[in-house]
Amino acid sequence: MSEGQRTGRRERKKAATRALIVQAAQELFLERGFDAVSVREIADRADVSPTTVFTHFPHKEALAFGDEDVRHDRLVAAVADRPPGTSISAALKAHYLAEITALGSELERPVLALMEQTPALVEYAERMWFRHEDALIEAIMREFGLPEPSDEIRFYVRFALQIQLSATRAANPESTIDAGFRLLDEGWLRYQRRFQQPASDGACPTDASAAMRR
Repeated sequence: MSEGQRTGRRERKKAATRALIVQAAQELFLERGFDAVSVREIADRADVSPTTVFTHFPHKEALAFGDEDVRHDRLVAAVADRPPGTSISAALKAHYLAEITALGSELERPVLALMEQTPALVEYAERMWFRHEDALIEAIMREFGLPEPSDEIRFYVRFALQIQLSATRAANPESTIDAGFRLLDEGWLRYQRRFQQPASDGACPTDASAAMRR
């Protein structure tokens, strides 16, 4: 067996173990509540040791968010891979609404109810959400061709992420998201104009359309 095959096999085994732990944890959390379940009980149901659980999930709260890496990738892709002519704010608005709709689905509803009943999970989820901040800043920075992020980009991303948190707690998420980005975009659009090339400088007429994508 080649080194590549051995590495691939190890990664598959790690992924399978992680999936078993997440499944065991979520089953127990939904049966008895987050606070009533110990890590040892989760390990026993998954047929692994508590040490193995902590190897994959450093905090008990992380066990309730086994798909966090997938959510991270989707969020960054919503900005980095958005269709031409779509602004960053429009892409984030659409992504936020899709995520909130998914949380309300029959599959996700029990997990959402568990979170709402467990303050520790709500707090952890909010802290975890802002861990996406650096990745979004980097995606925007690359698009603008900047070697370092500006204060404006940092503030835009921080406030844009806050809009999603507010929307998940709102009776009308769509209205909350629209209001948040409407206020945020007033300053953001002025900032974007710095990166718009005037048509008279000989540059390709990339300009208004490219700037609006941002």
